[in-house]
Amino acid sequence: MTTKTQLSIRNMRVDDLPQVMHIDRQSFPSPWTREIYEQELLKNDFAHYFVIVHDDQIIGYVGLWIVYDDAQITNIAVAPPYRGKGIGEKLFSFAMMYAFQRGAQKLSLEVRPSNHVAKNMYKKFGLKEGGIRKNYYPDNGEDAIVMWVRLAEIDFTKFYQD
Repeated sequence: MTTKTQLSIRNMRVDDLPQVMHIDRQSFPSPWTREIYEQELLKNDFAHYFVIVHDDQIIGYVGLWIVYDDAQITNIAVAPPYRGKGIGEKLFSFAMMYAFQRGAQKLSLEVRPSNHVAKNMYKKFGLKEGGIRKNYYPDNGEDAIVMWVRLAEIDFTKFYQD
């Protein structure tokens, strides 16, 4: 079991990519390539990527773009042994607060209709379904549900109460 004192969130670095990509392969049918991650980390000024670390091991990550007053979650994943322990919630709340502190007014993301765990977590954080992107996922043509929230409507203090 992890405790709050054992976890830290920091900026993702290129040397984190082997661990990040391992989690990616365990989490998604169409994982990103190293080149995509390098492009995001080194060349995309809108991109912000973070890892969560437990005992020097990366156990999850989150990425987002912040463009003017809009934030878009690009991806979020937790290593299988750490799922169901609140790690995804910690990463997601961190990303929401990070975006809000940098002037984002709205946060959105796409999620597979079949990903019930993720959809339920996003709803817990106040996101609402806002539309469908038809045939969004290239691996199987599954649609994506677009979910979003106005960040000013979020009470961030509730995420950090003990």
